[in-house]
Amino acid sequence: MSKPLLCLLAGLLVLLTSCNQNAAGIAAECGPDLPDAYTIRHPAWASNASIYEVNIRQYTPEGTFRAFEAHLPRLQQMGVGILWLMPVQPIGQFKRKGTLGSQYSIQNYRTVNAEFGTMADLRHLVDAAHQRGMHVILDWVANHTAWDSQLAKEHPDWFTKTKQGNFQPPVSDWQDVIDLDYSKPELRRYMTESMAFWLREAHFDGFRCDVAGLVPTDFWNDARQQLQQVKPVFMLAEWDELYPPAFLPKAAFDPNTKLLEKAFDMTYGLRLHTLLDSIAKGQKTTAHLDKYLADERRRYPAQVYLMNFTSSHDVNSWDGTEYERLGKNALPFAVLTALLPGMPMVYSGQEAALKKRLRFFDKDTIPWNDYPLQDFYTKLLQLKKTHPALRNGDPCSEFERLPVSSDLKTYAFVRRKDAAEVLVALNLDNKPHELMMRELEPGNFRELFTEQSIRLGATSKMLLTPHSYRVYERLPEQKRSWF
Repeated sequence: MSKPLLCLLAGLLVLLTSCNQNAAGIAAECGPDLPDAYTIRHPAWASNASIYEVNIRQYTPEGTFRAFEAHLPRLQQMGVGILWLMPVQPIGQFKRKGTLGSQYSIQNYRTVNAEFGTMADLRHLVDAAHQRGMHVILDWVANHTAWDSQLAKEHPDWFTKTKQGNFQPPVSDWQDVIDLDYSKPELRRYMTESMAFWLREAHFDGFRCDVAGLVPTDFWNDARQQLQQVKPVFMLAEWDELYPPAFLPKAAFDPNTKLLEKAFDMTYGLRLHTLLDSIAKGQKTTAHLDKYLADERRRYPAQVYLMNFTSSHDVNSWDGTEYERLGKNALPFAVLTALLPGMPMVYSGQEAALKKRLRFFDKDTIPWNDYPLQDFYTKLLQLKKTHPALRNGDPCSEFERLPVSSDLKTYAFVRRKDAAEVLVALNLDNKPHELMMRELEPGNFRELFTEQSIRLGATSKMLLTPHSYRVYERLPEQKRSWF
């Protein structure tokens, strides 16, 4: 073999080795490796997903799986990647609240609430979502059951008791449910087997786990391992490891809980949620967003998922709609939660600009009003789905805060990966602001909502009207032709 050919082969070998190292060791270029304590590997289909919470009861006049299924084409077009169904099991009768009761008061873990339809209807819904490229997770209530649940009748020893030996609610206000005792190995085995039942029988792809921090973490760690043997799952915990829930005494909150290491793909971004409420009330400023993001990065590696949202079933019913809480900044904050690092969540009815609190224990159908915000959320979620700089948990995606103004009611940032870039600018004030795009590399951009193209750079000025937002996608630079 000739010497030039040997050199060529040697060069190719070095190049291939370098490429392999880059592919296998992204963190070496983009940040620190994922710590050994983190064993969760997210399903590939979650990397560009947004999540949509489905309230079957209130979604349609019928309140059934079949009636909701007709909305799948619209949600697919909107860019939804994961559908989260609120609990689908029968609801307890004893001490029921309202006429229909709480969907979180489970009477039987392995059957379907007849009000919603049959197991065949549910399976048809999940399979239809799969056919459209969406995945579906089930809301799972592991911490408590209804008073008249099957488990309370057959296994009363699986519950915590008062000093008098009676069942007890886990929280004083939750009088329609009773607390389970996870010191019982038989309960742990039953609960894990019940979760696996829904993966097999209804083809779910994972679970959103109610008040996950009230259930021992080692149960979730073990359950995740066993569920993975059935199929790759996505697990969302209703919890924030650094933020005590309002219903729990602070002394009972354990900040050392590690749900995201071995059990869950994602937890709630509850601190961001409350921060947005505080900014809307004038109690905090956009400067606190920087501190929040810095705290998150110190706490978690970039590969961890946190869920960003402006509404949910709990928030809407008990705290108020986003229009009550966020006022004229409801849409700017929706843009923010969609495009900050994290996975955005949309609740049933937000695309209808829902301005009412849905009743929690009674029938209260969403007034859709021809979906006035369908296009708004479609543009956001489709951008999230397709843009390489917005991938979930990607350590190679950069976040840069732009110092556009000294004012504390504006906020601008860039999400960037290689040459792909998204620029977001918000004005949360009730007066206009002119932002100077300092530190922005010059280039051509297209605005997401107006589709207008513009040249922007470090000397550009952007006038934002009160309570407005702009989202720009950097366009590829056109190569000049000299011929």
